[in-house]
Amino acid sequence: MWDVVVVGGGNAALCAAISAREAGASVLMLEAAPKEWRGGNSQHTRNIRCMHDAPQDVLLESYPEEEYWQDLFKVTGGQTDEALARMVIRSTADCRDWMRRQGVRFQPSLSGTLHLSRTNAFFMGGGKALVNAYYRSARALGVAIRYDAPVTSLDIDDGRFLAARVGSERIEGQACVLAAGGFESNRQWLREVWGCNERGEWPADNFLIRGTRFNQGVMLKFMQDAGADMIGDPSQSHCVAIDARAPLYDGGICTRVDCVSLGIMVNRNGQRFYDEGEDFWPKRYAIWGRLVAMQPDQIGYSVIDAKALGRFMPPVFPGEKADTVAELASKLGLEPAALVRTIAAYNAACRVGRFDHTALDDCHTEGLTPAKSHWAMPIDEPPFHGFALRPGITFTYLSLKSDARARVHFGGRGSPNLFGAGEIISGNVLGKGYTGGIGMAIGTAFGRIAGMEAARSARGPQAGPVSSSREP
Repeated sequence: MWDVVVVGGGNAALCAAISAREAGASVLMLEAAPKEWRGGNSQHTRNIRCMHDAPQDVLLESYPEEEYWQDLFKVTGGQTDEALARMVIRSTADCRDWMRRQGVRFQPSLSGTLHLSRTNAFFMGGGKALVNAYYRSARALGVAIRYDAPVTSLDIDDGRFLAARVGSERIEGQACVLAAGGFESNRQWLREVWGCNERGEWPADNFLIRGTRFNQGVMLKFMQDAGADMIGDPSQSHCVAIDARAPLYDGGICTRVDCVSLGIMVNRNGQRFYDEGEDFWPKRYAIWGRLVAMQPDQIGYSVIDAKALGRFMPPVFPGEKADTVAELASKLGLEPAALVRTIAAYNAACRVGRFDHTALDDCHTEGLTPAKSHWAMPIDEPPFHGFALRPGITFTYLSLKSDARARVHFGGRGSPNLFGAGEIISGNVLGKGYTGGIGMAIGTAFGRIAGMEAARSARGPQAGPVSSSREP
């Protein structure tokens, strides 16, 4: 029997497994994916949002707890547990020291992400390097890791974990950490949640999955049916408007198109539908997938002119390019006259002050619905560029109810030996919306807590260390 069984293989699972092992527990990690696809969505990440009261290595200036909290409160519209959110925020003040001990390395913000140099610490080599570093550390510590081992159910008695089941195999443990992600890769579940809209469309049929294909929500559904307390709206998610040419799964960062705030966004009818300059892109990029999902055919088009070039991280795949707006519309498959009218009305409404894409500047529109609050510059300098965008789901927010000890709850009571970490409990902090890097903060904080609590539950607070054997 294992002291701790960790279900999952991404950032949160790895933080839990390493922390439990550091606390002296024997640990088995069960990853549903094969080795070459290990790491879940974490392999596609690139930074973690960190509070700090003074400059720290790769982080500039300061980003105090209250500002971090206000940023999170704003993007969630208050749909967050403040106590748990602040716990996550505070944990980011010193988590990087622990991460470095596991082999993670950081680098300064690159061109195109300089606006994050104060708030977010970037992983050298991206999320894949982070995941690989954690796996090396876990193995060196003696964590046993099994790939191609999807857990299909748990044996639970009155809220107490007894065993995990991989097919017909029963794996017993003194404690368990569930870090198996959400249900974003389960097309049928997404279809049921989003339903059929007033136009007779099934929006989820046009969704792309930015991350792993292995997050089918099996554990989330099992726990829901087993009577675990749930939190969060199943239709809410980290949902980005991404390049419509992206693959169905594992598109990752390279499918991002970050120019929305510097131009306008239109639907298939050539009409704008939201304020592109509402706030800084890292605080708003994850609402655009949902906004696009509400549009006809679940598609939108970001349109910019030559003035925007060099002011955002260039996309991996070039968009359409034309010398006139009408020509660009034709290349995008839009009605030229409609796009020409929309841009003419937008240009006429622009009130240009002092443009500054690194600040909430005073360039805005007047008498236009929807308004553009910042960075409103006329689209009048050729060549013009356009990108077709689809909803890209990163992870879902329906979650297991948890607490500051990362315990899974049944009937309002925390389990004595079943814990949650990462996306499967993210809805406790993220009711809606997103701000860049908070997902990794949640996974790291709850992963470490869950691992330590699981070890304590399994071995007792007075237990000594176990053997440091290195199981395969």
